[in-house]
Amino acid sequence: MGLFGNQFANVVEWEEFRDDMIFWKWSNQEIKKGSKLIIRAGQDAVFLNNGKVEGVFKDEGSFNVDSDIIPFLSTLKGFKFGFNSGMRVEVLFVNTKEFTVRWGTQSPILIPTPQLPGGMPIRANGTFNFKVSDYMALIDQIAGIKQSYLVEDVKIRMTAVLDQLLMKWISREGKDMFNLQANAFDIANGIREDLDMQMMDIGIAITGFQVMSFNYPQEIQDMITKTASHEMIGNLQKYQQVSMTDGIASGKVHGGGAAADMAGMMMGMNMANEMMKNMNRGQDSGGGEQRQSEADKGAASTAPSPSSAEGGKKPNFCPNCGAKNEGANFCPNCGQKLG
Repeated sequence: MGLFGNQFANVVEWEEFRDDMIFWKWSNQEIKKGSKLIIRAGQDAVFLNNGKVEGVFKDEGSFNVDSDIIPFLSTLKGFKFGFNSGMRVEVLFVNTKEFTVRWGTQSPILIPTPQLPGGMPIRANGTFNFKVSDYMALIDQIAGIKQSYLVEDVKIRMTAVLDQLLMKWISREGKDMFNLQANAFDIANGIREDLDMQMMDIGIAITGFQVMSFNYPQEIQDMITKTASHEMIGNLQKYQQVSMTDGIASGKVHGGGAAADMAGMMMGMNMANEMMKNMNRGQDSGGGEQRQSEADKGAASTAPSPSSAEGGKKPNFCPNCGAKNEGANFCPNCGQKLG
């Protein structure tokens, strides 16, 4: 596998690099005089001797092991390469980037709730972010026994405790079981803090945790929808407004039928309300004028008409258009009755 199977090998580098690999250990190889260390972007190289960290090199580039590296190693300073001999050390290459991983519950989590004695079955999914934060813890707990470590390994370790953390933070402080999405941020933040404490033991920091959605069984989702509908129906005025608006928009409120009857009833009630409002406004603002008008009408009704005042005599001129009359019962010009 390695390039150092013989005395002429002279390159120390991450030979099996993968985007999903957290670290890879170059080990059981003898570094010869004149060997080179290659560190690429996003990598750190940790030199180990008998399990002890000798030095961490973070700068990317190509370096001479005997002139650029050995002088900076704690216990290997002054190490002299022989003609055919080298030094046996391990080099742990660490991926320094932040990883983003999708997660999802494998089976429903039964969250205790008074409404359901057996618990509320809930599934959830989202993403989490992590990166290597402590090389010593990583070496002590993982790298000491493994040649490499993958993102999938971290995901398996994380999901092993995720169900308990979800149950803890969903149940905490009486979260609304039927509207968990509203509390997704608080739930995710609590899980991130607890998960970070557990992963710290292996040198991994959880830098982010997100809950994208909570999923209920279909019967529970139907119940939530029905409950929301009942709450809206409890407000009759709002229910009537929504029903009429939906009916008109969809074209269902026309002709006959229950929808049309309801719409007609509602429109009639609205018209009656408007009429009552107008009448009340008229009584408040024009009561005096109305009473004066009624008085004027009464006075006019008691006044004698021209015809009665003159004993039925035909007027000489039409009161409507002013045309001269010669005793006819109707005006010859406009047809106004004169007698």
